[in-house]
Amino acid sequence: MLDQANYTPRLKTSYAETIKPAMKEEFGYKNDLQIPRLEKIVLNIGAGSESVRDSKKAKSAQEDLTAIAGQQAVVTKAKKSIAGFRVREGMPLGAKVTLRGDRMYEFLDRLVTIALPRVRDFRGVKGSGFDGRGNYNMGLKEHIVFPEINFDKVDEVWGMDIAFVTTAQTDDEARALLKHFNLPFAA
Repeated sequence: MLDQANYTPRLKTSYAETIKPAMKEEFGYKNDLQIPRLEKIVLNIGAGSESVRDSKKAKSAQEDLTAIAGQQAVVTKAKKSIAGFRVREGMPLGAKVTLRGDRMYEFLDRLVTIALPRVRDFRGVKGSGFDGRGNYNMGLKEHIVFPEINFDKVDEVWGMDIAFVTTAQTDDEARALLKHFNLPFAA
């Protein structure tokens, strides 16, 4: 049985013991507080047009995202009405969850070691997902690559957005940080 009181995620320990010194040497930081760190990971599933026809789809997306993240996801609602898409203000359209601390490191570990190797024809994540301020965004076409999702009980396969928010000032620093966390960038 795992002792929760003394448990530290593997990647959190790795960050403190190996990644921080490597980043300090690579970029020549004078102070430990200058070293970029992972602040949060935001997961989002947009149910989109399916949820317009059936409001239970957003609830299903929320349940799947809660299982993947290990914490309660919230339903996202439309901010304003758009007649062309048959969307009304307040209509549920998807789900999102923000991970910080130990849950964030656990999710990143599962993403890198279990989920991404299960993606069909995977050649690495694109390096074009940086925003210029040290944050990285990527998408998955299928949420069923996570082991928490029971494939037999899935009624809909959702796409999923993953946003890594770091304290890095530049994209190069953020890319180096995520590479140290073994995020497989395409060559």
